[in-house]
Amino acid sequence: MKRLMLAALVLLLAVPLLAQDQPKMSPEEQKAMEAYMKAAMPGAPHSELAKAEGTWNAKVSYWPDPKAPAQVTEGVSENHMILGGRYLEQRFTGSMMGMPFEGIGYTGYDNVKKRWWSTWIDSSTTGLMTSWSAKDGDGMTMNGTMADPLTGKDIKLTSKINFKSADEHSFEMWGPDKSGKNYKMMEIAYTRKK
Repeated sequence: MKRLMLAALVLLLAVPLLAQDQPKMSPEEQKAMEAYMKAAMPGAPHSELAKAEGTWNAKVSYWPDPKAPAQVTEGVSENHMILGGRYLEQRFTGSMMGMPFEGIGYTGYDNVKKRWWSTWIDSSTTGLMTSWSAKDGDGMTMNGTMADPLTGKDIKLTSKINFKSADEHSFEMWGPDKSGKNYKMMEIAYTRKK
């Protein structure tokens, strides 16, 4: 115990001495440090994103074709803010087209580019979907791309998150039909699990 206390005392005395040995930053270095700190600091958009933290029951409506009736399934989404409140991690489990389905998504707000972004991977593909909002953050509306398994080419998608209350939010996604015309492909209604 005495050794531990002695080591702690030596460390406390050494820190100020080590700090004195550090070179003073130039004005340019100080400005760069401030810019990096500002870029890294979670702010109001990240607090908005934190509203989606928690466990959610999900009702998924999916239209494989704009003329077809919706296929409706259910799932559960576990959402957590990670890395000091900078990003929302979503882990979704449920079923799609009669098969077990898992997905992992990350959503964030880029302080430098001033816009929302998201990534999504799931068990129905081996690809990655990426999305970005317009410059200056057009709410939670994002445009993105993913590879189309039928053509092998990227297709453009639009998604939107709507916060209705502290216990309800929704996700909507639009994409092209066979003719290239956009339609609502998916809607997920999330209700906070109590």
